[in-house]
Amino acid sequence: MVSRKTLVTKLAGLGLFLGLASSGALLSSSDYANAQMAMAMPDHQTSQFHRLEQPLGLKIGVVVGGAALIGLEVWWFLFSKKQSRKAEATQGVQELTIIVDGGYEPSRIVASVGQPVRLNFFRKDPSSCLETVLVPAFHIARKLNLNQVTAVEFTPDKPGHYPFTCGMNMFQGVVEVEAAAPKPMRQLTAL
Repeated sequence: MVSRKTLVTKLAGLGLFLGLASSGALLSSSDYANAQMAMAMPDHQTSQFHRLEQPLGLKIGVVVGGAALIGLEVWWFLFSKKQSRKAEATQGVQELTIIVDGGYEPSRIVASVGQPVRLNFFRKDPSSCLETVLVPAFHIARKLNLNQVTAVEFTPDKPGHYPFTCGMNMFQGVVEVEAAAPKPMRQLTAL
């Protein structure tokens, strides 16, 4: 009778032999084809990808162009100041029309403290984001109808920056309220 240890050893050996034989047979056919190709081609052509050397001028041009575009983006988002417009005072109300088309134009409005402000929003953009304007400081939320003027009125009682945004807070503008300029004093003339 064969012992248990001998049986396990023989089965393990047989399994190892069959495993090596089958993997060797499978690998040998594919390795043989690869080896034949490698012998037929020079070393630098055996890889799948080939390095393309570019002229130095082209490399420098790409680096300078990329740096210029990065500089332009930094300037645009951080340093370019939007043009502001002063609200025109007519009949005691500071009024300005804002075009709503991919944002607010103008997006910075200058007004004086203590006088009513009327912002006339003319919406040209059909996107749903711009169909509402919010002025949080004055608790105002207005629906802007397409191709119509919608007036938003409030009276700022102190100087400061009062933002207005679209309903999704993706587009912003600001009303910069300045202190009223002091009235010039008349000079007293000596008698």
